[in-house]
Amino acid sequence: MTPPLLVAGVGNIFLADDAFGPEVIRALEHRPLPPGARVHDYGIRGLDLAYDLLSGYATAVLVDAAPRGRRPGTLSLIEAEPPDGTVPPEAHGMDPAKVLALATHLGDEPLPRVLVLACEPGVLPADDDLLPGLSTPVRDAVGRAVDALHTLVPALLADPAGPLPPLGRPVESGTVHAAALPGTAARAAEDR
Repeated sequence: MTPPLLVAGVGNIFLADDAFGPEVIRALEHRPLPPGARVHDYGIRGLDLAYDLLSGYATAVLVDAAPRGRRPGTLSLIEAEPPDGTVPPEAHGMDPAKVLALATHLGDEPLPRVLVLACEPGVLPADDDLLPGLSTPVRDAVGRAVDALHTLVPALLADPAGPLPPLGRPVESGTVHAAALPGTAARAAEDR
């Protein structure tokens, strides 16, 4: 039986702050989420995530680094709208918008509610450069992201379609700009 909620870490551990998602998943090993949440590090395996999004989850929370024009280490909670067909599906790579487009292309059933807990990166090397390790502000954001998930996940398990809970300081409500996914809804939480 599929659990009702998926928490998916995404990112490349060899590209500096892009490793934010996998690092949050690793931190959750020491502070597990409640039963009913499946926690998995997908790394850069977008095809695996696309298929899992079609496995009957009510909600999926993607944890990722996403440049949004904020201070490095800023956390944002973004609710993604279903793909509208303008983003081409891609079986390789881990661009969240392309993974959602691929999942829509692969399956006939609707996607789960998809949220992105994003962290503003400070260091993202060029694709050819390898630079393991998080920058200091992004490393500091890992614990805040774990705290945010411990607030968010119980609320989503209780009501997958319900309103998002306030995540408290330093994560606050704010307006979305430079959204991490095309067609994001107007719900977001911004770290100040």
